[in-house]
Amino acid sequence: MEKILYINSCIRENSRTNYLAKYLLSKLKGDITELVLDNTIKPLDLKSLERRDYLLANKEYNAKEFDLANMFKSYDVIVIASPYYDLSFSALLKNYFENINCVGLTFGYNDKGMPYSMSKAKKLYYVTTAGGYIINDDFGFGYIKALANTFYEIKDIKYIKAEGLDIVGADVLDILNKAKEKIDMMEEKQ
Repeated sequence: MEKILYINSCIRENSRTNYLAKYLLSKLKGDITELVLDNTIKPLDLKSLERRDYLLANKEYNAKEFDLANMFKSYDVIVIASPYYDLSFSALLKNYFENINCVGLTFGYNDKGMPYSMSKAKKLYYVTTAGGYIINDDFGFGYIKALANTFYEIKDIKYIKAEGLDIVGADVLDILNKAKEKIDMMEEKQ
């Protein structure tokens, strides 16, 4: 059975992004673990970066600083939910990736200087919603896709979005249902 990690960076109680992600998760087969991102995941500062570098240099991969990285690398499927904020995704999600991207733990470099994955995941789903319209998919999703392709060698990446939800006159239910239909079609092809 596949192990699925659900990375939830939705902070609103009635998040439409979380709603779509939970719908997707209901269609996936596997053992699901939900990681709710919160403000305990801090951006790296000089002190935490120096500590991390020391631990990595000494191969102390079981240190508590690497709990999130060790968790990430052990899952077969990654599902990420993050609302579309300010042309991208939440700062919580950026902090998360900043903390798990560890040379020698989640990825390495070959003798040509190219990254290779040290993680199990072969599939990633990225779920987002926007009150307005997503101006350019490269800003939020593009970053996640490039990170997954380059550092984690995940080639099977699915993008699920619902946009225009807060536009005056928008039929929110219809927009969300159309996104759910895309999820249904996506999973039928599997």
